[in-house]
Amino acid sequence: QVQLVESGGGLAQAGGSLRLSCVASGITFRSYAMGWFRQAPGKEREFLAAIDVSGSISDYTDSTRGRFTISRNNAKNTVYLQMTSLKPEDTAIYYCAASTWGGAPVTANFYDDWGQGTQVTVSS
Repeated sequence: QVQLVESGGGLAQAGGSLRLSCVASGITFRSYAMGWFRQAPGKEREFLAAIDVSGSISDYTDSTRGRFTISRNNAKNTVYLQMTSLKPEDTAIYYCAASTWGGAPVTANFYDDWGQGTQVTVSS
């Protein structure tokens, strides 16, 4: 079955960095666009970044563009989210997701499979 397993979350100070990883199994990873989302307590799930199957196309939400970078390694079935200049408002559970749609989908509805999430907490 499909498994997406996130790691790399934890506690960071404001202005710091974290790199999240998501390892996929049970899918032909190179055929899936990948995305990162987050959900903070009491808030709706928010799109962060997406990358197409080859890694040549990526898209970001305004709040992460310039601070977060999505990348992928198809040989390792892994997608990454490098986060820099972290802010307390980045505190949330971060999820990776896989999509069979083309391009780099920015809407959660286009994603078929989701990981369990990893907690990121940014202290001020």
